[in-house]
Amino acid sequence: MEKVKQFFKTTFLGGFLVVLPIVILLFVLSWIIESLTDYVRPMTNIIIETVRLNEFIATSVAILVTILIFFLVGIFIKTELGKVSFHALENKFLRKIFGYKIIKETVVQIFGEEKTIFKAVALVKLFGNETKMTAFVTDEHKNGCYTVFIPSGPAPTAGFVYHVKKEQIEIIDVSVEQALRTILSLGSGSRSLLEKYYKAIEKK
Repeated sequence: MEKVKQFFKTTFLGGFLVVLPIVILLFVLSWIIESLTDYVRPMTNIIIETVRLNEFIATSVAILVTILIFFLVGIFIKTELGKVSFHALENKFLRKIFGYKIIKETVVQIFGEEKTIFKAVALVKLFGNETKMTAFVTDEHKNGCYTVFIPSGPAPTAGFVYHVKKEQIEIIDVSVEQALRTILSLGSGSRSLLEKYYKAIEKK
């Protein structure tokens, strides 16, 4: 009887470990597709009304057109004319719009190649007990406090900004990319992250 229980237990666990990553991947892909669909909805409606395509094909075309626009703008900006034109547009109009500068700096810091808004990965005791939350350090202050961003899975761009004391934070030797993967996978893969944390505690 014990062998039968062990068989079912190991078989279930094996299936669970195979299926769970696939389910999480499908969940993340579904969220991305839904977001893209919402963003291109106005263009989709125009395509449906003018070309008379069904909604799925119209949405696919709208997404491809959006990607193509980004690509063409990127090529144009790399040219000398593109750089001059964009700087002129930015200085004369865009910078005068409230919030543009902050939005641009944030986007460049998150997605740009040369800058990164996250300086380190940390575990934060936010509630004054032993509960730890995965956080990204965005700033360090002279008084020893830190500003951290705590994302919400599976969308790492959504979350909250907190200002915490030095005693509440433990910076760990984990790459931002690795920590982001644990957020995207709803905590899956956090073992190595926590192992490094506890090893650092033991050394102290």
